[in-house]
Amino acid sequence: MFSRSRRSNLAGWVIPMSYAVTAVVAGLTLPRIEHRLLPGLTSSVSPTAAMAIYSSIGSGMIAFSGIVFSLAFVMVQFSATAYSPRLVLWIARDPVLYHAIGIFTATFLYALAALAWVDRDSSGKVPFITAWLVIALLFASVAIFVALIQRMSLLQINRMLTFTGDQGRRVIELMYPPLETAAVTAEPAEFVNHPVSQILMHKGRPQAIQAVDAPNLAALATVSGAIVEMTLAVGDTAVEGIPLLRVLGGKQVISEQALRESIQLGDERTLEQDPKYALRLLVDIAIKALSPAVNDPTTAVQALDQIEDLLLRLGRRRLEVGVIRDSSGGLRLIIPHPKWEDFVVLAFDEIRFCGATSVQVMRRMKALIGDLISVLPDERQEAVRHFQERLDSTILRSFADAEEKLEASVEDRQGLGMPRSRRTGGLPPE
Repeated sequence: MFSRSRRSNLAGWVIPMSYAVTAVVAGLTLPRIEHRLLPGLTSSVSPTAAMAIYSSIGSGMIAFSGIVFSLAFVMVQFSATAYSPRLVLWIARDPVLYHAIGIFTATFLYALAALAWVDRDSSGKVPFITAWLVIALLFASVAIFVALIQRMSLLQINRMLTFTGDQGRRVIELMYPPLETAAVTAEPAEFVNHPVSQILMHKGRPQAIQAVDAPNLAALATVSGAIVEMTLAVGDTAVEGIPLLRVLGGKQVISEQALRESIQLGDERTLEQDPKYALRLLVDIAIKALSPAVNDPTTAVQALDQIEDLLLRLGRRRLEVGVIRDSSGGLRLIIPHPKWEDFVVLAFDEIRFCGATSVQVMRRMKALIGDLISVLPDERQEAVRHFQERLDSTILRSFADAEEKLEASVEDRQGLGMPRSRRTGGLPPE
């Protein structure tokens, strides 16, 4: 089930706007309340010094904000060319960025408002609470600036890879039960003979399916006595006129609005129910690193470290989660989900192709395959061994020299580090 709170998330611009409005309202009301109710509570700072401090904070904060965010957005743009624009977009939309803009703006606006109440009516007084609130906002600006710098450090390649892997590990943990759990499957005879009673078509511009509220769809199908079959998987892009789902059979028509509300659409894929997207992003980083323009096989090897961990976790999980039955055992919902073979192909094929001439990448992939074969259960072995054969064929085809073929066929978790025995996964005869 997807989190409905994500649908109601405020747009990024609303966060700094909220800070600005709050600062303006506080600047217009708080000094007046303080002037009326606490006229004797004043700061020991002289009006001249207070005016200098407030002016410096107000003018300096605008210049500071412009410099900080100019550099931040340049770093994000640069990283987009180095890694993947889809990946760096997470950083660009991080709430810390918007909160930083908001706090900087609030500090500037409230300092200006406080300036108007210094030596009000030639009283020679500086409101105490207002003065300390300006200082508090200044300290808050420093704190959020430190947090912003920490967020920008995520753009380092090691932290970016770890961050992406963490997102994948989280969604795997949430979506897939342990392999020991009994699989819930659907036999074709259970639904092929049911007539199609409804088809929900996509309307509007192309959008990605970000999540599906499976419990709600199953509940709607149970009430109607129907079977709901999703025709697109999470991560697919729906275009105008393409069916999103079909309703098979049923005693009554299901509300189209209720069906649409059970499918979360957006302009981009998310990781909420899409573990393949984490692998997709890691593969993107790896193949970009292997491009002739970048030529950085070490980054590809580091990406393979995260990919291996995700595959090991997936290999120990029950991936057949696309079928939901009601309490009486009746089939109610079918959602297409990737199989183990789909994950293996996504994780390896493009990297194998782009890194075919890199000894470092081939050795790391040999070690990765060897680890998967030694650890994963028997039902996961066939797809892995098939890819092992393809990897061996790639090595034979890519290296003309026999010694280079032998070197590329060695298992090495570092790529070019400490090789395992050459007999482990050795090169097949030509």
